[in-house]
Amino acid sequence: MGGAHRRGDAAAEQRERERQQGEERRPPTPDWVVELGIGVGARPIDVGGCYAAGKRHRTITREQALAALADGIRACIHCRPDTELGVL
Repeated sequence: MGGAHRRGDAAAEQRERERQQGEERRPPTPDWVVELGIGVGARPIDVGGCYAAGKRHRTITREQALAALADGIRACIHCRPDTELGVL
């Protein structure tokens, strides 16, 4: 029983090390993203990290976000990047 317990502890420690490495290697959350989609209708601009942003998105700069909003790309209704960018 002692050997099985030690193997379980070692496996748990290995999982924790892998979890920590994953967090350390994860790229930072972008400030702004534009959603990408297939089909009709423009996808919105989001604040990076918005819970409503789709899985298909591209990181953009502040200037690109401002230009996209000026060109009529809509702002996400959940994270309101237009408000955060000072566009009313």
